[in-house]
Amino acid sequence: MRQPRRLFIRLLGGFLVALLVVGGAFANLSPEFGGKPTKAQRAAYAKTGHYRDGEFQNLVPTTLMTGGSTFSSLWKFLFTKTPNERPAAPLPTQPLTPAHIQQKTNETVRVTWFGHSASLVEIAGKNVLLDPMLSVQMGPLSWVTPKRYNPQLAITAEQLPAIDAVLISHDHYDHLDYQTIRRLKDKTANFYVPLGVGAHLLAWGVAPAKIHEMDWGDSLQLPGLTIVSTPTRHFSGRGLTNRNSTSWSSWVLKSATKRVFYSGDGGYGPHFAAIGRQHGPFDLALMECGQYDADWSEIHMMPEQSVQAALDVQARLMLPVHWGAFTEAHHAWNEPVRRATAEAARRQLPITTPQLGQPVTLDAGPLPQVRWWQ
Repeated sequence: MRQPRRLFIRLLGGFLVALLVVGGAFANLSPEFGGKPTKAQRAAYAKTGHYRDGEFQNLVPTTLMTGGSTFSSLWKFLFTKTPNERPAAPLPTQPLTPAHIQQKTNETVRVTWFGHSASLVEIAGKNVLLDPMLSVQMGPLSWVTPKRYNPQLAITAEQLPAIDAVLISHDHYDHLDYQTIRRLKDKTANFYVPLGVGAHLLAWGVAPAKIHEMDWGDSLQLPGLTIVSTPTRHFSGRGLTNRNSTSWSSWVLKSATKRVFYSGDGGYGPHFAAIGRQHGPFDLALMECGQYDADWSEIHMMPEQSVQAALDVQARLMLPVHWGAFTEAHHAWNEPVRRATAEAARRQLPITTPQLGQPVTLDAGPLPQVRWWQ
């Protein structure tokens, strides 16, 4: 019995390796893979203090796989079944029209979450898109990547009005989407991205003048709005050979009267308290909350850590994101929001939980807090 089992494991291992090789080769040929920073850019990155041996580094030592080998984690991901890992039906969505987005004043701060981390922040009269993954399918090999719960979103990239700024936290497929960027590039005034990510946008036809690569601590001014790149604890890469070749970021938005924080992806760490001391308090924090696992506990937060991070940055209100669209980890699809709302209540942190496409307007009455995911 032992010999057939060993043979099966070897055959399966060989199949998975072959699948990765074929997938990697295809990705390298696909435009979805993006571009590569130049030699001169890489030399400049070395001066940042967090780029060594061809890779960007986190502020604190960070292990990608904390629960074992990559192979064992892949085995678990492919062959472990999780109860309630996907909703039984498409999630409730409130359609968003371009006309509604255009109804704003400079004093309005309105945030609309589209699922996963994609969000529209209307602040200082500007339209700012965060990690706009607005496609139903993900990546160059959609048959092996997670499928979106909903067959359509609250609004398409084509329907969106002019966008003042697109902010990208890192270059993973669920945050930087080739198809969405292609549809947005002509209606977007500026793209603000971590170091190295500009190479992807250039490869996809975004005008060089629109691309602004920013290091942690860099800030840029738009009329009435300051955009600041701040640290997070994560990793990057769109293929098998470019791990950590681009940087990752969280983002701060400051108007004359309001402050909004977006965590991007990443594990818990001391950077949150530092951001809170330097840039807080925040009227709203969009915090990563989902796709976590003990096997990668240093690059994604547990829901209770997401609440703690929101407290660290001195947020007056938390909106949990990075859930509600794709299953990328072994937990129930609605577990992140259930745990986060329970912890937020325990810690007395106000939290808002809108449906997909449901706007959250600050200082305009009751916030969306219906437990629709139940």
